[in-house]
Amino acid sequence: MKPAGPPITPAGMAALRTRYDHLLGKERPEIVEIVSWAAGNGDRSENGDYLYGRKRMREIDRELAHLARRMKALRVVDPARQEERDKVFFGATVELADEDDARMTVTLVGDDEQDASAGKIGWSAPLARALRGAGIGDLRTVRLPSGEKEWEVMTIEYPPI
Repeated sequence: MKPAGPPITPAGMAALRTRYDHLLGKERPEIVEIVSWAAGNGDRSENGDYLYGRKRMREIDRELAHLARRMKALRVVDPARQEERDKVFFGATVELADEDDARMTVTLVGDDEQDASAGKIGWSAPLARALRGAGIGDLRTVRLPSGEKEWEVMTIEYPPI
C-alpha cells in the first residue's frame, strides 16, 4: 500500500489544478503558435520570438510536469471534516498569544499553499509542527532564528461542516 502523501486543502488542490489547466490550455498553445510562426520566418538563430518562445515552452513544460507530480503525490484533507475540533490539526485556524500578549492568527495548510502574508503556514513549518495536537491554553515553544519563542493557544477553529 502506498503511504499517504503530504496534506493539502481542497482549495489548495483546486488552485494547483487551475494553474495546471491554465498553463496547458491557454499559455502553452499560445507559445506553440508564436514558435511555429517564428520558425517560418527563416533564420532561427537570430529570431528573438523563436528563441524566447522555445525557452518559455521549456519553462511551461517543466512547471506542468512539477504540478502533475505534486497533484499525484498530495493527499486532499478537508479541515471541515475534522472530528476532534478542540485540538490543533491540519486546517485549523489558531489564535496565539506570546509572552507580551501580542496576538497572531495562523491557519495550518499544505506546504504547497502556504502564504505567510495571509497567515497561512505550511504543515511542515516549525510553528505548525509545534502546534500539532495542542489544545486551548497549551503552551508551545518554537525555535526561531532569533531564538526560542513561547506561544499560548487562545482559540482553535475549523471551517463549518
